[in-house]
Amino acid sequence: MNSRGCALSPVLAALVGAAFLVAARGLGASGSTDTQWPEFRGPRGDGTSTATGLPLEWSEDSHVTWKTPIHGKAWSSPVIWDHQIWLTTATEDGRTLSAICVDRDSGKILRDLPLFDVERPQFAHKFNSYGSPTPAIEKGRIYITFGSPGTACLDTETGRVLWERRDFICNHFRGAGSSPILYGNLLFLNFDGSDHQFLVALDKRTGKTVWQKDRSVDYQDLGPDGKPTADGDWRKAFATCQVASLDGHPTLLSQGAKAFYAFEPETGVELWRVEEKTSHSAGTRPVAGLGLVFFPSGWSQGQLLAVHPGKKGEVLDVNATTAPDTDLKLAWRSKRGTPKKPALTLVGDLLFGIEDGGLATCWEAKTGTVVWNERLGGNYSASPLFAEGHLYCFSEEGKTVVIAASREFKKLAESTLPDGFMASPAVSGNALYLRSRTHLYRIAN
Repeated sequence: MNSRGCALSPVLAALVGAAFLVAARGLGASGSTDTQWPEFRGPRGDGTSTATGLPLEWSEDSHVTWKTPIHGKAWSSPVIWDHQIWLTTATEDGRTLSAICVDRDSGKILRDLPLFDVERPQFAHKFNSYGSPTPAIEKGRIYITFGSPGTACLDTETGRVLWERRDFICNHFRGAGSSPILYGNLLFLNFDGSDHQFLVALDKRTGKTVWQKDRSVDYQDLGPDGKPTADGDWRKAFATCQVASLDGHPTLLSQGAKAFYAFEPETGVELWRVEEKTSHSAGTRPVAGLGLVFFPSGWSQGQLLAVHPGKKGEVLDVNATTAPDTDLKLAWRSKRGTPKKPALTLVGDLLFGIEDGGLATCWEAKTGTVVWNERLGGNYSASPLFAEGHLYCFSEEGKTVVIAASREFKKLAESTLPDGFMASPAVSGNALYLRSRTHLYRIAN
């Protein structure tokens, strides 16, 4: 079934919205160890896990309880619900897009499902893949997207396609990267291409459009002839959105190519936005806490921004010469050590990031004061994982460096697996699930 843009009442979507904010992020009532890993960066969308007893180091001959080869080329991260691990893959030419289900305990492939055949795939940069967006999963259902080539909802027990959408028009320019997230009965998707930039909320039960919102700004320079001169990179973004509670209100945070937006989740009404005109192609998922929202602005002259949320209608130009008399304010900025692909991690009053070239930084989250900078070595695309006081950092070369998430830099362990990491990790119980370029690993004590 191909569900097309039938609008539903936003009131219906809001019925479970606020109450679902905690539940949808996988927070156990008693604060118990996370067993589900339902979306990119886990149950809270911030790369933190309540797991205990995870190993600090491993090798091909130690702590690997199983290792399963995964065909194709894809950088999507694994998601976990009960005994199932799901991930996507694609042929290197982008013509066949598939979903794979793996048994969590044995590593056996339970399902290998081709979902979409693409006659003329868009261009994808060789550094990217045609299967980079991470799925979102809940009991009984998994939501999979490859961007404009197709989005589908599957029954996790039968593998049957419940609904699909192939009607969204977006030139991803260098390949899709934004992952879907769930909130109540809504499924949010970012589409930020060289031609169209918008955010859409689907009814997760039917796949029908609840609301669709175009980006309110388009930084497309015009030449003397009045025609656009900016190339696609300046309009392109790869970022995944986040729902956070700001001043007690659920707020959808979504980053476009050159602006960061806050929306009402149920209606798509824009609340406020932050403009950063000197950078482009944002690629990380934001984090929020301590009354602030933290996000890197993107590539080229990118900087890390900490912003105090604003009121409806407020706009902030972070490079303006004068500070606005609004609630929406820039708390601090940092231009050194800003990651472009790995997302930030907030632990207590400390903010941690690892720059793509391996420079790890710890900031005081409220002030932006640098506590320490240290080079870990290697190159990084995967987002870090925090668990039990430790920060796990996974390099493209296959090295994992474990450091203390503290004010004093302490390197605790280092491990290496072949083929390297582009995907971010997942956790269930006391085991790590790591996707390398060619395999899925279960790592446990």
